[in-house]
Amino acid sequence: MANINEIAKIAGVSVSTVSRVLNHHKYVSEDKRAAVQKVINDMNYTPNRNAIDLIRGETKTIGFIIPYNNNQAFDQMLHGALNKSVEKGYTITVLPTKYNKEKEIEYLSMLKNKLLDGIVITSRANPWEAIIPYSQYGEVVSCEYTEHPEIGCAYIDRYSSYLEVFQYLKEKGHTTVAFTAARGMQSVSTQQTIAAYKEIFGELRPELYYPDCYNMEDGYLAGKKLLALPARPTAIYANGDEIAGGIYQYARSLHMNIPEDLAIIGQENQPIGIALDFSSVDHQLIKVGEQAFDLVIQKSRQKVNIPYRIIHRSSI
Repeated sequence: MANINEIAKIAGVSVSTVSRVLNHHKYVSEDKRAAVQKVINDMNYTPNRNAIDLIRGETKTIGFIIPYNNNQAFDQMLHGALNKSVEKGYTITVLPTKYNKEKEIEYLSMLKNKLLDGIVITSRANPWEAIIPYSQYGEVVSCEYTEHPEIGCAYIDRYSSYLEVFQYLKEKGHTTVAFTAARGMQSVSTQQTIAAYKEIFGELRPELYYPDCYNMEDGYLAGKKLLALPARPTAIYANGDEIAGGIYQYARSLHMNIPEDLAIIGQENQPIGIALDFSSVDHQLIKVGEQAFDLVIQKSRQKVNIPYRIIHRSSI
């Protein structure tokens, strides 16, 4: 198989000129570029990308850690990063963890082994103390706020959004409000939701909090349990519009009217929410993914707050 030295000899140029052509450097004369490219085509030469990456000092590849796919929130962040990667000429490698701590550290080790230029963490299993040491090998950017100066972040002020939702429901006359969540108390967002609830409504009746909701089926089960309570809620805040869709489906099976019998508000302004005219808290996660990607390639450790918005529709 041909190598870079043979190409240089046949083309009548230096090895460094061939290297510049392979790496698409601008400062190569057109005649030399054409001569090198002709030899490459004639010899059907395929460059060793790993070797080129080592010479260039970058892989043009960003790792994107998500706990799982087929989830609208993480899919939206990934979508934002993919938009930017195409625009900037980078590749995104999706790294699913299922919140496995060892798997997450295995992915972070790819920075140390120079397989990635940087990593975006949408949601983490490990404490920051276990993650921070890897930031010396490449950029690590979080999609949640962190005070650590070694880590850049593109984040939403989720706590403020939860406060605003619960205050809005209270102003609409709702005093018995339930909510769903994904992970339990190990999740920062769940802790923030509970804290915001208590600030607006006082103590939380445990039965008004339903965890482990990830999809429409989980929402249906949440609706089934919450709407069977003796003092059932008059409003439910779902942690996603798909989950809100499941709650809606169960409520309609009881011939309940929305919003007269039950108010529903979802999250992330997903297609099902738009179709069913749900109010929704849009955390603008596509923008979060875009900004997180930009922070990685800019080697920036800034803390960038992405504003949320509450979309008011007929479900409240």
